Amino acid sequence: MSDNPQPNRPDQLSIEQSVVDGVRVVTVVGEIDHDVKNVLTEALLPPSGAVSPSRIVVDLSGVTFMDSSGINVLVGAHRAVSDTEGWLRIAGAQDSVLHVLRIVGIDEVISCHATLEQALSSP
Repeated sequence: MSDNPQPNRPDQLSIEQSVVDGVRVVTVVGEIDHDVKNVLTEALLPPSGAVSPSRIVVDLSGVTFMDSSGINVLVGAHRAVSDTEGWLRIAGAQDSVLHVLRIVGIDEVISCHATLEQALSSP
């Protein structure tokens, strides 16, 4: 096997973070695949020792594609915040992304909401 380096695609994914009522909102736009999984992981799981809200909503309304790399990042983040008695919720996933989440059963483990507002206000 030979390595086929991928061209740098900085416009493939953008991530913005904010805090709303003590909940960290991570807004993701673009495609989530193997090439960007580390960027998403760093956004969801701050470095060891960093203090960050353990309640996270991942707004996927701007995500047009997600493969198993994204699923693995979400599961890892869910486990990490659950260990601190926090939670991770998904908001606004487009139909194609929601379909992937349902096929693998993530929606049974991580709460999925139609909108960011619903995810933030859910008990």
